[in-house]
Amino acid sequence: MAESTITEANVEHEKRRSLEEYLPDEWLMHIGLIVSISLMALPLVLAAIMSTQSVAQIYDVTDLSPGSNAYENYYRVMTDYNMWTFMINSFIMSIAIVVGKVVLSLLAALALVYYDFPYKNAMFMFVLFTLMLPVPVRIVPLFELMVTLDWTNSMLAITMPYLASATAVFLFRQHFMSIPASIVEAAKLDDVGGLKFLIFVLIPMSKGMIAGISVITYIYAWNQYLWPLAIISSQDQQVVQVGLKSLEGTAAAGQIEWGLIMAGAMIALIPPLVVLIVLHKPLLETFGLQQK
Repeated sequence: MAESTITEANVEHEKRRSLEEYLPDEWLMHIGLIVSISLMALPLVLAAIMSTQSVAQIYDVTDLSPGSNAYENYYRVMTDYNMWTFMINSFIMSIAIVVGKVVLSLLAALALVYYDFPYKNAMFMFVLFTLMLPVPVRIVPLFELMVTLDWTNSMLAITMPYLASATAVFLFRQHFMSIPASIVEAAKLDDVGGLKFLIFVLIPMSKGMIAGISVITYIYAWNQYLWPLAIISSQDQQVVQVGLKSLEGTAAAGQIEWGLIMAGAMIALIPPLVVLIVLHKPLLETFGLQQK
């Protein structure tokens, strides 16, 4: 009896050992990662499928197969619901914000690191203090300012409030402080001015940081909703995130056309996704992450 029990235990041990040989190292972690990624990707996959379906297919919850209305849904969104205009407005707004924010932040960081002036540290702390005052908190006085300047319903109104960034100034300042002092001394000996030093020395040495901050800023600007909704009243000047909201009013036979809404959402996703894929390496470097 005892020998039989020992033999069964040995057989079980051999089975477990042979199974472990076929499994990769840390297989539990891999399964957890696959499940996590699948759960995160599920809403996007469902949105992509729904963007191809008709109203009847979408309201049939058991039908998760791609539909036959893909061309019609995407074509109607782009032509009948002004999505193309919304996309162009969002693109112009995002590019203007990226360029303005990077230029202003570079100049601010240059002054904070390489120039001496009274209360420099206090000014830097004041810049950081503005992180506690996001746009939604400032929206009422900002709206009154735009009305006073007669900038409402214009591209200036949706770009100018986003040009100053404490986060970008902080990141550029920390990066400039890591540049070897010997390079700065060599520039001083060659009598290089501040702007030349910025353009020909600092910017070439900060390409990764600039690209990373540009990606973050572009995606942030592209996804703006509240401020454009408050300050823009003309549909021709409106941005894509607010334009998506207007699609909720579409209905066929009393049912919301979720196929159109999902098609608009997928189209709106493409520009920031392309930017993220193309510039993902400098973005990871900005956050201090390294790819193997």
